[in-house]
Amino acid sequence: MGNEIGLIGLAVMGQNLVLNMERHGFRVGVFNRTTEVTRSFVEGTASGKNIQGYSSVEELIASLRKPRAVMLMVKAGNPVDAVIEQLKPHLDSGDLIIDGGNSFFLDTERRSEDLAQEEINFIGVGISGGEEGALWGPSIMPGGQREAYERVESIYEAIAAKVEGDPCVTYIGPRGSGHYVKMVHNGIEYGVMQLIAESYDLLRRGLGLSAEELGEVYRGWNQGPLASFLIEITAEIFHKKDKETGKPLVEVILDKASQKGTGKWTSQEALDLGVPIPTISAAVEARSLSAYKTEREAAAQKFPELRTEIEVERDEFVSALGEALYASTLITYIQGMELLKAASQEYEFDLDLSDIARIWRGGCIIRARLLEDIRRAFKDDPELPSLILAPKFKDVLSTHHETWRKVVATAAGSGIPIPTMGSALAYFDSYRSARLPANLIQAQRDYFGAHTYERIDKPGKFHSEWKEK
Repeated sequence: MGNEIGLIGLAVMGQNLVLNMERHGFRVGVFNRTTEVTRSFVEGTASGKNIQGYSSVEELIASLRKPRAVMLMVKAGNPVDAVIEQLKPHLDSGDLIIDGGNSFFLDTERRSEDLAQEEINFIGVGISGGEEGALWGPSIMPGGQREAYERVESIYEAIAAKVEGDPCVTYIGPRGSGHYVKMVHNGIEYGVMQLIAESYDLLRRGLGLSAEELGEVYRGWNQGPLASFLIEITAEIFHKKDKETGKPLVEVILDKASQKGTGKWTSQEALDLGVPIPTISAAVEARSLSAYKTEREAAAQKFPELRTEIEVERDEFVSALGEALYASTLITYIQGMELLKAASQEYEFDLDLSDIARIWRGGCIIRARLLEDIRRAFKDDPELPSLILAPKFKDVLSTHHETWRKVVATAAGSGIPIPTMGSALAYFDSYRSARLPANLIQAQRDYFGAHTYERIDKPGKFHSEWKEK
């Protein structure tokens, strides 16, 4: 009979995807470089299920129905290339390799082109949802040959998260497009997480709210426009106690944020394409700055401490902060979508932004209520210059911008850093400004480097002798 799909790499994500596939009626063969991991999984969690373990790549491939499909859930980078080299001698023309890890999209492009020379199909699949999503339904972003995806489409539609019965998976586009979309997803994730952290800092240091009170604020926000997975788990985090100290667990966690690189890739890509995503980039930099823990503690002793308490009516400020957080979150998604739009043209991905918003509505880490509005906006106008101009979001930003400014000003006056919220407001103000001071920059460039400039009253390129002789 044979297995319908093979999977290599049995860390938690790989195991949970296998269990998800098997639960939906698919026969799966598995292999892990460490044989004991395979044996432990098959004899433990997978015992009694249609999951077969193998001790070599050759045995795994031999167990698969032809044309074969094998999915890799291994660490991005060189390990992916190493496994592909192991697989190639055992594969035939028309077989399919699927990379389900967080690979850099240019690596996926390279692998796709190299394998095509050997008539082996390749799909780069972005998967979001964490361990629980992998088990019960992630958001899935596959890119590669369309006909190759169609061979495993039934599997991915079955295991994906569902929103009103609609599976959170779609064919993204050619080559590395699936991993590109996942990269931008993670960039948005960086931005929203940092925004939530800044709102927490304002409520904790500024208003002095307890962990229990913080939990109630975020729980309330999760009932309105801010409703999202990240707001939901934030509310839960504040109610978790540390068993050793009895304190809220969040208060005993060291304030140094880690990162695996996808946020950095997003910022670098935006710079290469000339797409401004300052809020996402500020979030990446905020994580980097948080790692300077020792230096920050030393600097805190050298500068006078500002009075961080915010002297405002509590409920009024919480409401204003909620509006500012929503507006800033919206700007973060807008920046991500702008990058996807530019990449679609640059790399000929032909991305459907409405469809991408649709599959992000469930399963993934950035799932949020506002994604349905984003989906509708691009559905109504696929050529929309920016979501800022979509009627729904134009009204939101027009309504919220005054309270947004007050929150940013209050934070600045209290010495509480809000790099992403501040940059989101600056992005909005820059985009809506008919005139910016870039004319002075062009004058400076022409002064010291004869780079020329354009005029507002006639076409052409001009250069001036700025220094009086």
